[in-house]
Amino acid sequence: MSEADIHFYFDPVCPFAWMTSKWVRLVQSQREYTVDWRFISLRQINAHVDYDTHFPPEYEAGHTAGLRLLRVLERTRQEHGREMVGTLYAALGARIFDSPPPTEQDRTENGFDVRGTEALVGPVLDQVGLPRTLLEALDDDGHDFTIRAETDEALALTGKDVGTPIIHFQPPEGTAFFGPVISRLPSDEDAVRLWDHVVGLAGFPGFAELKRSLRELPQLRALGVADDEVGIERESPSTTHPVAVRMTITTRQAPPRTR
Repeated sequence: MSEADIHFYFDPVCPFAWMTSKWVRLVQSQREYTVDWRFISLRQINAHVDYDTHFPPEYEAGHTAGLRLLRVLERTRQEHGREMVGTLYAALGARIFDSPPPTEQDRTENGFDVRGTEALVGPVLDQVGLPRTLLEALDDDGHDFTIRAETDEALALTGKDVGTPIIHFQPPEGTAFFGPVISRLPSDEDAVRLWDHVVGLAGFPGFAELKRSLRELPQLRALGVADDEVGIERESPSTTHPVAVRMTITTRQAPPRTR
């Protein structure tokens, strides 16, 4: 397989990664970029963390759901090819984030966050034409080694003080960065303009980080914010723990080109 123009590392339960992925798809369609959708697990990144003291109560279950979904995505990649990862991620993200929020009683299924259960994943597999045998991967921790390796690969590009998503543009030599974290989906024209600004800034020699800890709740129906509304601005939880999502770009500089 030839190298894709963009490597996009995501955790499927991260709302900011989902919003950024929708932006990248807008750019992809206009620039004819190819994207390889890769994995980074917030649950694995935080394996050493005491969730009770570092995160709100629902985070551990949410991160675990993300790992369970990544197992299904990894098996999908093994059995149906890399392109199907992007297709399945798009369908999962739409179901999780672009649908009305579940009621309190529907948030769990058999003790798990519903996002990482057969109840949610099964119909999504049907929707994209994938077999329900992939549901077996939800509980199969045999996929975790590969997910861990890809998580480490992503963190090696930017350093560990980041969250999701991580984008690597023009790999293997090109610029890599965490983010950008955006709360609103730009128009087609603004999507490309934002891309050029982000890549230009991230690729500037010596640039490391641009950060704001205030951020809006993303324009996602699952979070109660409609497309024509602006989410409440609040302090990012990352101020108390760095691997939570924050509005920053942390980069790896591309080496000088010799050709």
